[in-house]
This record gives sequence, C-alpha cells and structure tokens, in this order.
Amino acid sequence: MIEIIPSITVLEGNVVKMKAGDKTREVIYNENPLDLAMRFQDAGIRKIHLIDLEGARRGAPINYPVLEQLSGYTNLKINFSGGIHTDGDVNKAFECGATRITAASLAVTNPELFNDWIISYGRERIMLGAGALDGKIRIRGWQKETNVTLDDHIEYFYNRSLKYVKSADISRDGLLEGPNFSMYEHLVAKFPELFVVAMGGVRSIEDVKQLEDIGVGGVLVGRAIYDGKIKLEELRPLVDKYPDEAEMTA
Repeated sequence: MIEIIPSITVLEGNVVKMKAGDKTREVIYNENPLDLAMRFQDAGIRKIHLIDLEGARRGAPINYPVLEQLSGYTNLKINFSGGIHTDGDVNKAFECGATRITAASLAVTNPELFNDWIISYGRERIMLGAGALDGKIRIRGWQKETNVTLDDHIEYFYNRSLKYVKSADISRDGLLEGPNFSMYEHLVAKFPELFVVAMGGVRSIEDVKQLEDIGVGGVLVGRAIYDGKIKLEELRPLVDKYPDEAEMTA
C-alpha cells in the first residue's frame, strides 16, 4: 500500500516546480501555498511535503512562516525540508509545526550530525533526502555536484538505523515523463527495511500504482496535480485505503 504525498515547493512566496533540477527552467504556479494545502486537505490528503527551495539554495531555511501558516490553518502533517543544517533549524521546524524534517545537503557535508539527529529526535521524525543525477548525489537544491554515489550514501545511514528516505532521479523531476522505475526497484531490493519515498516524473495514477507494485512506500506528487494530469478526486480511493493509524511518512 503506497502513500500519496503532495509536495509544495516554495520560492520567494510562489509555488514553483523545477524541471530536471534546472533553476533556469522553473515553472511558477498561480497558487497560494495555504489555499493549495487546504484543497489537499479537503480532498482527504493527510500529509504533505513542504520544500523550502530558497532555504535549500542558501543553506538555511527561509520559509518558516509558510510552514507555521500551513500547520496553523490545516490539520495536515507536514514534512519540511530545505536548508536544514543545525540543531536550531530542526528545533525551529518542529516548533513551527513540522511533523518530520528532511535533510539532504547536511547529510553529505556532516553525516555524523545527521546520524545524531536520527538518534536524538527519533527515526520516525528524520528523513534523508537523496536526489541524484547519473547516480551521484547533488546538494544545495540540486545545484551542487558531489562524488557521493546514491547507493553508498543511503547505505551509510541504513546501517545506522535510518528508516525513511526520499530519493529522486533529478533528470526525471518535473518533466512528467515517468519515474525511474528501475532505480526504485533497485533501492527497494537493496534496502528492504527502508521506507522509500519516490520523487520525480510521476505523470499519472498508473505510475503511482506501478511504484506501489514495486514496493515503494510513498510517492511525492507535484506537477502532475498542478497541471491537471492527476485529479484530486482520483487520489481519493488511494488515500481512503491508507490506514489513519499508520505512522508512515509525510
């Protein structure tokens, strides 16, 4: 059973979506983040992923006010990501209403600290973000290359009790050309105890169902909803069958 998690990416107050991680190909949507979140809630969605793209690029969260607004005016569980690098960042995210945080760049630059967070805050509240291009992890909003391989990066934390990972094939993100199914098949097989959340390329309910068949635990859906490729009413049957009591990912 797969969990559907709409994503809201915020940049300078706008809801945006990059194409293949290229900041010169950003699509800006005429959407207010709160209005969008409330529509998701009205459609039966229980969890969303809020991505602070400004924070990711600057290396420090910027959009705490958006997080606070969404948590204050909806009942959604919110996973917050984007520029989280310090204990203070984590604590403030939780204070502003995040249910879980996702860290990506910090896990590369300071893996010991990220591992400490898993221990200190609990593995239910900390998710690893692992966006890769050609098998190599990218950081700082996917703008900076590294020599760290996706497999090695995940395995390091998997061996240290990591439970949740959000992984994207950056080359597919925002293009509506389908996810990298073979990548997720590989990750699910290699890390059987890991809750894998797929991100990038989802264009239809059929893609979601194929990811579910592979064994992926959750899927982030953004542009497919914004562009009308997936209707919110189509998600209702999948959302309704997901158990309320399950402490899965947001």
